Amino acid sequence: MHEHLEAYITKNKLKFQEEMSKHLRQLDIPPRLKESMVYSAEAGGKMLRPILLAASYEMFSKDINKILSIGVALEMIHTYSLIHDDLPSMDNDDYRRGKLTNHKVFDEATAILAGDALLTYSFEIISTDPYLTDKQKIEIIKLLSSSSGAKGMVGGQILDLEAENHPVELHELEKIHTMKTGELLKFAIYSGAYLGNATNEQLNHLREFAYYLGLIFQVQDDILDVTGDVNKIGKPLGSDQSNQKSTFPNLLGAEGALEYKNQYVQKAKNALQKVNAENSYLFALTDYFSQRDH
Repeated sequence: MHEHLEAYITKNKLKFQEEMSKHLRQLDIPPRLKESMVYSAEAGGKMLRPILLAASYEMFSKDINKILSIGVALEMIHTYSLIHDDLPSMDNDDYRRGKLTNHKVFDEATAILAGDALLTYSFEIISTDPYLTDKQKIEIIKLLSSSSGAKGMVGGQILDLEAENHPVELHELEKIHTMKTGELLKFAIYSGAYLGNATNEQLNHLREFAYYLGLIFQVQDDILDVTGDVNKIGKPLGSDQSNQKSTFPNLLGAEGALEYKNQYVQKAKNALQKVNAENSYLFALTDYFSQRDH
């Protein structure tokens, strides 16, 4: 790899953040709505999904302009989901990324509408992207709407809510998080490779990689909710426990969750090896996701 991983992450994080802010700040919309959208979009997100998009794309192609708007759209959808997740009717969180949640700064109605606006604007951005062909726009919009909607993130969210207050089996927990977390990660990895002109065989192996990466991400998220540093995570620990959520540590114990995470890491790396990606940023990001502390 040409850059140290941390430098690569920082460079892409800044690039996508700058691009997202540019899209939002030029909007001519009601000021309070705009302020609410910008507040959450500029709250210091990690930009992990756009970074995965870039890492996947750059395995096959180099013109980064081709994926900038898609990364922005993806992060906007992620941001909208966090605004709605934090609402009193969902997880009822007061803090996100070390700052007051959107509905605490504005109000519940404004937070809901800001989330709605980020979601819908994301598709407008893709549809007007000058770097994509019409065929590519249709394919990307189809993939992103599927990954973020009822068959993906939203469907996983309701399964997660239904799993509160009663234990679920491991295969049920894996399904929840494959949909809720994994589908958007899969979109990032798959669409990056698709736009980089990966072969169908390569796309299939990367889809398998993305499946395990989503589980790695969620297991680590669950572990951090129990053992993390509140200053690094940016919200109180134990929210999963207080909401009586089904988590990997609750189901498997701390050691069991760690063991499963390590198995997922190995399976993710095996899938990458099938596309000769041992020296890629995706390979390095697998360990980064597994070992992150926030």
